[in-house]
Amino acid sequence: MARILPLIALTLAFSAGAASAECYADYKAKQDDPLRLHYGVAQVSDANCSRGGAESELRGRLAAGGWTLLNVVSTFGPEGLNERQASAGEYFLRF
Repeated sequence: MARILPLIALTLAFSAGAASAECYADYKAKQDDPLRLHYGVAQVSDANCSRGGAESELRGRLAAGGWTLLNVVSTFGPEGLNERQASAGEYFLRF
């Protein structure tokens, strides 16, 4: 039994590291002069997997590309990617 416990603990440690969650956010952004709007999907860090956290992370990324974040629609896991890919078009995982 004493030999099995360390092996179980080691196995659990490796499986917990591999099970890190993936987080994504869908958002709306704009550019001015001329006015352009887009809907996009971006991956955000697990630590920012909330609307407010995703907003703070995406605001800078979008600004670097000349866009202004209007709002984060939602955050979700990898199971929501396929249903949003067509709507996001060229802005799917771009920022």
